[in-house]
Amino acid sequence: MSEKVRMDKYLWSIRLFKTRSLATTACDSGKVKWKGESVKPAKAVVLNEEYEVKNEDKKMIIRVTGIISQRVAYPEAIKNYIDLTPEDEKILTKPLATSFYTGKRLSKVGRPTKQQRRNLDDFMEGE
Repeated sequence: MSEKVRMDKYLWSIRLFKTRSLATTACDSGKVKWKGESVKPAKAVVLNEEYEVKNEDKKMIIRVTGIISQRVAYPEAIKNYIDLTPEDEKILTKPLATSFYTGKRLSKVGRPTKQQRRNLDDFMEGE
């Protein structure tokens, strides 16, 4: 393939970032590096080069094995890069997505329920 793809578009298409603007922001803020140097969002991606990418969850080192410009399904996207991140660095910095704050209190945590409060009041009056 001789097509040229921008770095931000490539990172978005291989699903390392949820939106292209997040990928652009990461490039602008120095979270994407090539040979230790920050990469601009418009840099063309080259096959077999290694990039260090930091997103909100983790730090990865990837080697480009295929160049795509359109966002594809995850099983197809992972065929276009190899994750070279050492095993000891693959630890997530944030909790998994299942712990998103929904605005509701967790059950059995925090203020007592009405029944628990009545039981507590009955217990305290007994003294």
